[in-house]
Amino acid sequence: MHNYKNAIAELLKKHIDAMTYEEILELVEHPKNTSMGDFAFPCFKLSKAFRKAPNMIAESLKEEIVIPEFIDQIEAVSGFLNFKVNSTHFAKVVIEEVMSKKDKYGSSDVGEGKKTIIEYSSVNIAKPFHMGHIRSTMIGESLHRIYKFLGYETVAINHLGDYGTQFGKLIVAYKLWGDKEVIEKDPIPELLKIYVKFHQEAENNPSLEDEARSWFTKLENNDPEAVELWTLFKEMSLKVFNRVYEKLGVTFDSYAGESFYSDKMPMILKELRDKNIVVKSEGAEIVDLEKYGIPPALITKKDGSSLYLTRDLAAAKYRKDFYDFDKNIYVVGSAQKLHFQQWIKIIELMGYEWHKDCIHVDFGMVALEAGSLSTRKGNVVFLEDVLDKAVEQTLEIINEKNPDLTNKEEVAKDIGIGAVVFQELYTTRNKDYTFSLEKTLSFEGETGPYVQYTHARACSVLRKVSFDPQSNIDYSLLTDEVSKDVVRLLAKFNEIVVLAHKNYEPHTVARYAVELAQNFNHFYHDNAILVDDEALKNARLALVYSTKVVLENALKLVCLKAPEQM
Repeated sequence: MHNYKNAIAELLKKHIDAMTYEEILELVEHPKNTSMGDFAFPCFKLSKAFRKAPNMIAESLKEEIVIPEFIDQIEAVSGFLNFKVNSTHFAKVVIEEVMSKKDKYGSSDVGEGKKTIIEYSSVNIAKPFHMGHIRSTMIGESLHRIYKFLGYETVAINHLGDYGTQFGKLIVAYKLWGDKEVIEKDPIPELLKIYVKFHQEAENNPSLEDEARSWFTKLENNDPEAVELWTLFKEMSLKVFNRVYEKLGVTFDSYAGESFYSDKMPMILKELRDKNIVVKSEGAEIVDLEKYGIPPALITKKDGSSLYLTRDLAAAKYRKDFYDFDKNIYVVGSAQKLHFQQWIKIIELMGYEWHKDCIHVDFGMVALEAGSLSTRKGNVVFLEDVLDKAVEQTLEIINEKNPDLTNKEEVAKDIGIGAVVFQELYTTRNKDYTFSLEKTLSFEGETGPYVQYTHARACSVLRKVSFDPQSNIDYSLLTDEVSKDVVRLLAKFNEIVVLAHKNYEPHTVARYAVELAQNFNHFYHDNAILVDDEALKNARLALVYSTKVVLENALKLVCLKAPEQM
């Protein structure tokens, strides 16, 4: 493809010695008001080097630049140099690349030769897979897809919460009140029930907490009974979790959880001690980080048992040694910010340069309209229940509006589950948000069903007529404003994907998908497509086809299916 942004940067570089090509390219942008042009270059940073006001610099550059054939006009406006691309050239280049690359359109080799680990979901064994887990799960899966799309070798890791004192609590609860036959029928709710009962009983009987700590120490020391019960809890939990992951279309390359690193912690502890990084404090071991503005980090408890932080140190070291990553991403809630600051700082103190490649991608909380979620008190909404409810309500809508739809149960799954996922990814990740099923399932507004319906609409048009992407197309027939708006958005797709990966923000792609759907619907309403004029019909079908391709690609990156009929 003729990369206009790069070409404009090269054009400018011939007249700007004060900046590198890369610095100029970084500044080339899309004007918010498309009437100002397709690309713009702000001249403000050149004031010092040119010793002129930005508006004078823009005027001077305008006079100096020899306008190439792909540019119709260059204008200097308020310190900006605006470029209007030749509409026919633009439409031809963009649409032909979409039709040529199809499901690869928007991808690139920016990540070629680089390995990225993405840790996400990381649910706790024997606890509910609740609505609070959707953020890590779907942000992580979307980033996984985006990074792969950009050529990175990716490793998706589900760092299961399968270790820690809570398993001592669960073992005690199981031995006191558990019924294996009852639990096997419905594992998570039953395990949750006895886990909650443990906390209720421990309020009146604190000795239960000591017993729980004792059982966890036994588990760390490979006591046969402790390991047998822990394995039972894990196997029953994974059976339920994998059912939810299958519904969400989420996959992992590794389920290595906290327990996987239990035999790797002694080496980490030895290294911390040998390098004099840890100090004794009231019988425990800590790393004093106060001079870095970070509270002390607890490494081992008084009884010598490990902590989550110790296991994260071991996990990071193992991943570097085993995978030799270029980037190690952790999709974990904002509540864990301090935890990540601590262990990443400790990795730095251990002398490992790759500490800077460990990235905490944090996010805000999700609540339901009924209130916030809490596992410990038993007030929890299971994610699977929300997904099933969304599918059920979607099927009701389909039965009402399109009862003869083929495969309507499958379509209801694609739309219902996609709607839940899309609302999650449409929200900027660092913001808290309240989940609303009613808003989520709307076929209007900024929702997943709206984008999916637009894709299905494009498919419907294409089913009515034979369209050959290889045919001769007169792109000069796509120079009306609504057609140009769609073309501009199609052209931006790769930029959007690269930006999403750079900022770890899937919502960039989700919002792009909505904007493309909105612009396509304007085009659809303003322009008759199946007209008698063959040349005009073919040109507009090319735009319909290209929009369908890019909407499907965008939906896939934010973990949604793209039904062809709705």
